[in-house]
Amino acid sequence: MDELNRKTVAEIKQSRKLPLIVVLDNLRSLHNIGSIFRTCDAFLVEAIYLCGISACPPHKEIHKTALGAEDSVDWKYFKTAMHAIDHLQANGFAVWGVEQTENSVLLTDFTIETGNRYALVFGNEVRGVDQDVVDRCEGCIEIPQFGAKHSFNVSVSAGIALWECYKQFNLSL
Repeated sequence: MDELNRKTVAEIKQSRKLPLIVVLDNLRSLHNIGSIFRTCDAFLVEAIYLCGISACPPHKEIHKTALGAEDSVDWKYFKTAMHAIDHLQANGFAVWGVEQTENSVLLTDFTIETGNRYALVFGNEVRGVDQDVVDRCEGCIEIPQFGAKHSFNVSVSAGIALWECYKQFNLSL
């Protein structure tokens, strides 16, 4: 760890976090969940909320891609994404879905407002973010795409969106 100038899990737990919660709604792939844990660790995201059928740590298949990030990133489980959104909105978070919708805002046009706390909802690998969840969000963020396919893998989407949020929060950690 010293050679790589990496923080220990205890140091990460004490570090200043990005005021951002990632909500994973009904993700079926444990490898995607683990990958998102690892990305959240990299950007010092405040927490992950796992909802519905999304598996929770400890689990060997999550660990396979998280590589220990499931220990450094705080997480909670909610029976439904709606329960998670209720909790987040009651605690002052602006909740945004990451989904292609009729009125979505392109990620390149999405602006983080200083001093606000945010949550990003990522949906099922096949169905995306459920419409009832979309309806409860402040809006949806769409990642621009230019090829023949119309979606990214959910863990790739998380990486792209979290990088943009990290840049905009402009924290010097």
